[in-house]
Amino acid sequence: MSDESTVAPGQQATEVPAAIAVAEQIRDVERARLRALVKGDITAASNLHAPDFQLITPVGAMLSKDDYLRAVATGHIDYVDWQPAFIDVRVHGNTAVIRYKATLEVVFAGRPIPRATYWHTDTYENSDGQWRAVWSQATEIR
Repeated sequence: MSDESTVAPGQQATEVPAAIAVAEQIRDVERARLRALVKGDITAASNLHAPDFQLITPVGAMLSKDDYLRAVATGHIDYVDWQPAFIDVRVHGNTAVIRYKATLEVVFAGRPIPRATYWHTDTYENSDGQWRAVWSQATEIR
């Protein structure tokens, strides 16, 4: 990743190190979010999703934060493994967009879904000093 991918157009060169640090912080939050979802740690996952979070699944369904985390808590969605590649980050003030490929293995409604690779695009917002996922969309790579 080049430095430009973490810096918004028009930012000064002196802002680049700060933008890089923020981008790395957001990557860390996304990795923590994925670990929490795989572990089924709903308390940790809840803290990493904004109250108005929405997920668009690979099949086009929309889930609210409550619907999504309930599905994970009950095992309706059981993430077996979720391995992200490098996470690209674009930071614009208190908003950031991330994009990455990930290999994912999941059991959905008791049915194992074969390991596959997906594109993930997520929007984060910083509220009260904490980055939280607001929107997420996953697309299977075929």
